[in-house]
Amino acid sequence: METVSVLVVDDDKEIAGAIRKLLELEGYRVFVAHDGLEALDTLVQNRIQLILLDIMMPKLNGLSTMMKIRERENIPIIILSAKSEDSDKVLGLSMGADDYIVKPFHSAELIARVKSQLRRYLRLGDATSRVSDNAITVGGLVLDRAAKQLLVDGEPIRLTATEYKIVALLMQHAGTVFSAEKIYESVWEEPSYSSENTVMVHIRRIREKIEINPKEPKYLKVVWGIGYKIEKL
Repeated sequence: METVSVLVVDDDKEIAGAIRKLLELEGYRVFVAHDGLEALDTLVQNRIQLILLDIMMPKLNGLSTMMKIRERENIPIIILSAKSEDSDKVLGLSMGADDYIVKPFHSAELIARVKSQLRRYLRLGDATSRVSDNAITVGGLVLDRAAKQLLVDGEPIRLTATEYKIVALLMQHAGTVFSAEKIYESVWEEPSYSSENTVMVHIRRIREKIEINPKEPKYLKVVWGIGYKIEKL
């Protein structure tokens, strides 16, 4: 079985080194970069399955780096940042991050978040796929479970592993309303604690990809005060 590779991007060499040792103890192969440009070079030269990304860095900051990565990669990205305001978390998630961890953090929390993201990616992302002949169709949405691909009016839509799993959950139960807590527990596979912002940002990103007019969605609806659903058409 191929060893999973993780890229740690942080200009603080002491922090990057500590995270590297922690991940290596868990059996991961770890690459380290100290700025965004170095991170992009590392991605070109190596097969990476997950990125831990600091925001405040020289040459190319974390958010700009993430935008460039998202142009061609759907691998999980976890932001590591000292910024703890909800607005900072929402910004990071809305720009393409799969998770956001505030510094300082506990080692156990970091490892748990890494394992959670990798579990989804390796099961549902680009890394592997379980073959199934089933396809789910809701109006112009077609979820091809064999290819792990969503088509909107025949056009393939690029989803991250997290976005794919949210869409799959809602399309499999079209018409059913799921609370943010239920979505989080089903997709992240861990208990939900203050998860509404995280789910909301991912829902917004999905809407921007599948709706002609995200402000007047045809498919992905909010049921105010209750949760979210894919409309049964």
